[in-house]
Amino acid sequence: MQNLLEDLKELLQQDERLVVDGKLLKNKIIELALQLDATLIKMLLKNESIKKHFFQDVEGLLVFDKIKFQKFVSNKAFLPDSYTSFKNKIGLIEDDEFLKEQKDVVLAWPYKECVLEGSQVSDKEKRQEHFWNETLAPDEIDRLLTPKVLTNFKRISPSGETNETNFSTSDSFLIKGNNLIALHTLKTTLKGQVKLIYIDPPYNTGNDDFGYNDKFNHSSWLTFMKNRLEAAHELLSRDGSIWINIDDVEAHYLKVLCDEIFQRENFVANVIWQKKFAPQNDAKYFSDNHDHILVFAKDKSNWKPNLLARSEETIARYKNPDDDPRGPWTSGDLTVKTYSADYDYPITTPSGKVINPPKGVCWRVSKDKLQELISDNRVWFGSDGGNVPRLKRFLTDVKDGQTPMTIWTHPEVGHNQEAKQELNKILETDLFKTPKPERLLKRIIEIGSNENDFVLDFFAGSGTTAATAIKLNRRFITIEQMNYIESVTKLRLKKVIDGEQGGISQAVSWSGGSSFIFCEIMNLNQTFIDQITKATNLSDLQAQINTILDKGFLKYQFSSSAFSIEDESFKELSLNEQKRMLIEILDKNMLYVPLSEIGDSDYEIASTIKEANANFFSLKY
Repeated sequence: MQNLLEDLKELLQQDERLVVDGKLLKNKIIELALQLDATLIKMLLKNESIKKHFFQDVEGLLVFDKIKFQKFVSNKAFLPDSYTSFKNKIGLIEDDEFLKEQKDVVLAWPYKECVLEGSQVSDKEKRQEHFWNETLAPDEIDRLLTPKVLTNFKRISPSGETNETNFSTSDSFLIKGNNLIALHTLKTTLKGQVKLIYIDPPYNTGNDDFGYNDKFNHSSWLTFMKNRLEAAHELLSRDGSIWINIDDVEAHYLKVLCDEIFQRENFVANVIWQKKFAPQNDAKYFSDNHDHILVFAKDKSNWKPNLLARSEETIARYKNPDDDPRGPWTSGDLTVKTYSADYDYPITTPSGKVINPPKGVCWRVSKDKLQELISDNRVWFGSDGGNVPRLKRFLTDVKDGQTPMTIWTHPEVGHNQEAKQELNKILETDLFKTPKPERLLKRIIEIGSNENDFVLDFFAGSGTTAATAIKLNRRFITIEQMNYIESVTKLRLKKVIDGEQGGISQAVSWSGGSSFIFCEIMNLNQTFIDQITKATNLSDLQAQINTILDKGFLKYQFSSSAFSIEDESFKELSLNEQKRMLIEILDKNMLYVPLSEIGDSDYEIASTIKEANANFFSLKY
């Protein structure tokens, strides 16, 4: 296939109509192919491998398969996608159908089918994100996303932190590394096993205070989210659900994207959460006081949300003034506005008073049914027996809890300021400007999961999801690539298992216990990319060059003999161009150590790491 790609590119370069500034015009190639342009057809027939691939012999006549040729040229393996190609022909989507042939409403944007790795290692780092493999063929993308080796396994328990190689299906995991790579790695052992996913991703607001790069280009952000949500979808169990916290900037685009990935029929609700308790008076237009929480089920026909526990206020409405042996009850209206003459009749109360329903209104039950209810002591006429009759509803007869509603106010589930106070009491950090309160996560986790279920959060941040999951006796998997995972996330979770009393601790009688496993994705070329990115001058780069050339995995096209940092043409490049060139020579499929290569001596992987990976990837949940 690679030879066919190169042969076709070389052949098409010979046609001046198809080249501008040395670059092939993908759309022009497709246009002429669909027109069966004679010059193009003759040129294609000159190469035997091209002729064999795109022409069929029909009784001695060669027939050009223009649709097959069009799909081949449209594939990003042939040429890197560009804005123009997407503008003129959006491109292929699921099942190789063109957008105009689809009946579904979908989002389309440049580089939609690419992969945005989105690496970042410092909470202060605001570097531009890269489409690392925008020029990779589909099979190369598959290699990039194969499972990776995990390293530095530690068990964190109330007794401290110890090296660990043995795990059980009851363990929870905190993973350091790129969340896209981690999600694809987790598919090896956890595919279809996660009951609940909650994420609080970058909002794409341009807020420089946010730890992640929260200033993506709009289309880049959509690619970033699409890559991760597709992997998350595979991890969800059939009766699982995903909850995505987002604001107005991207919420409605994200809803359409999720309709594609999770299917529109699996959309459950858009929960409105009141994240602020007071108006923001310096807002230019409106005070932004709410977030959206988009809820999708993996398969809505299999998903059954848990009811919310009844509040003390709700329970207090049930009384037992007549000492009914069936327990507390409340009363409801016995009339309905849907009028029926058969249900419009007088009722004589126990005190002898005759009561008729108001004009245009009738009773909700027939005369015979009313007598059955009175005989069963299910009609209340007041303590003196002379009031308008009302229907008794016993607490024991209603559902075990309350059906969740789609508007959540801050008195119910907390707000951002409460969350900051919770976090500061534990860690005294100001890294997070809009953390989420444990009360919010408590409600989500209780609706979407049961004890011992797996809860996944691949934007761990300060660790609120995992902290709440521990206190509610759920297993968790949470992923964070930022360096504060050590000083914030892991430390917070350690304090939780030690019995910290913040957040929901007192409400759920939390006193500590449990443990979790900390581990990292084993970096390879990603280590060099991080070092290159941090360089501030040429001397910084020079210190890394020899190591990169000696230890790094380089693209097969790269000629080390032709490369020198002393070359004048290299020195003439700007620092950013030098860094970009050095990153370009690294094989992006080798950013991390592939699990399939764990036995290769070239990687010098310790036997304890091999043992730990064998145990982790063999776990059966």
